[in-house]
Amino acid sequence: MWMLEPSAFAGKLLSALRLPLGSLWKSLVPLLCWLRAAFGLPGTERRQQLQVQREPGEPTEGEEGDIPAATTPTSVNYHFTRQCNYKCGFCFHTAKTSFVLPLQEAKRGLLLLKEAGMEKINFSGGEPFIHDRGEYLGKLVRFCKEELQLPSVSIVSNGSLIRERWFQSYGEFLDILAISCDSFDESVNVLIGRGQAKKNHVENLQKLRAWCRDYRVAFKINSVINRFNVDEDMNEEIKALNPVRWKVFQCLLIEGENSGEDALREAGRFVISDEEFEGFLERHKGVSCLVPESNQKMKDSYLILDEYMRFLNCRNGRKEPSKSILDVGVEEAIKFSGFDEKMFLKRGGKYVWSKADLKLDW
Repeated sequence: MWMLEPSAFAGKLLSALRLPLGSLWKSLVPLLCWLRAAFGLPGTERRQQLQVQREPGEPTEGEEGDIPAATTPTSVNYHFTRQCNYKCGFCFHTAKTSFVLPLQEAKRGLLLLKEAGMEKINFSGGEPFIHDRGEYLGKLVRFCKEELQLPSVSIVSNGSLIRERWFQSYGEFLDILAISCDSFDESVNVLIGRGQAKKNHVENLQKLRAWCRDYRVAFKINSVINRFNVDEDMNEEIKALNPVRWKVFQCLLIEGENSGEDALREAGRFVISDEEFEGFLERHKGVSCLVPESNQKMKDSYLILDEYMRFLNCRNGRKEPSKSILDVGVEEAIKFSGFDEKMFLKRGGKYVWSKADLKLDW
């Protein structure tokens, strides 16, 4: 075989020399590559080493622009309504529409998410109990637990519209109820916008805590740390309520929602610095259930679906929607979600989230 290589080389060279000058170089380039491979010229060995060291499935040269592997929607936050009975000044998902999907369409979308790998669904708003007095939400909760058999079904609510009869009908299908409470000083809650007529937000929180215990639902508290509560000491109150998690967020600006000309809120006066946020965390470091989330952790580490079941990309400081999963499917829509899966795991997004596994002392 080696005896044939010089003659082959001569044939290739003669063919190249017959070409016009403009095409000569184009022909010589592959010819030189053939020479390097045939006669072991410098460069070949290094390339072979690189090929040997490449891991299975690792992109080869020129593949940098290839589409990355599909993201699994392990944990999804479905904001199925934007309507709310509170007017929190820092709200970053405001009542820009009153649209809510028909129940069967919402169920179809949830099924698509389950088939794509969803393990946890969190229903939020707006205020999720405002639509159909919580019946719509209850039917979705039961569907996700009974028919889809999801390991975890949770809700985030301000708690003001929840009645005990809802727990009686749907409590067994709910793993976690998170109640938003930013202060244990009722005047601060009113100042923030988390107040309604004569109803006391803090007193209502105590009642909801008792119902969660009675109906075996894990109780969680969410707090947004802002200009009006950053100096508050909540240690005693949180320890007394003993939630499974106390999620503490830094007030976040989202253009078009709580910042900018087309926003329904102006949250600039609520914003605190990173140092102030760290100071609040330091003051509450003795609370074992504390789960802090700075703006950096929060912005790209949530998979958020809006009322049309579109993923919302917050990477550019505003919510840019994908196409609806009902129209293009989960795998296509999630490409435009801006989701940072590494940050999701780093912030502790995957945790023991089924009440069957929490082993709580009810």
